[in-house]
Amino acid sequence: MSVELSSSPACQTQKPTLINGEVQCALTGKPINPHEAYWAPPLVTARQLIGTMATTLLQNPGNLGHILFDEQPNVPYAPEVREELGARRTAEQLKLLVLLLFIAAVILAPIVLLAI
Repeated sequence: MSVELSSSPACQTQKPTLINGEVQCALTGKPINPHEAYWAPPLVTARQLIGTMATTLLQNPGNLGHILFDEQPNVPYAPEVREELGARRTAEQLKLLVLLLFIAAVILAPIVLLAI
């Protein structure tokens, strides 16, 4: 089950899917008991974040603040995937950091070369 960001604040109040008193793990899709689930914000990939930001900037720039700063609802994860979730979050943060550093280098390189 993947969670996508939405430019509409109303779409961000998703409830977990209950199946016979169980919820599905947001990472594996495996049914788990809600009391045993590890509840955390959804995993947002760098691609999802950049795509949502680009779409929002083009279609509704006023919602960009909501997309970036509103708290996301927690989704259930199986307790055994907690470490994998942490590793994937770290990898996505690293991808975004590398992209931002690349953009900064592209912007700053001509300025530094002209100053020399």
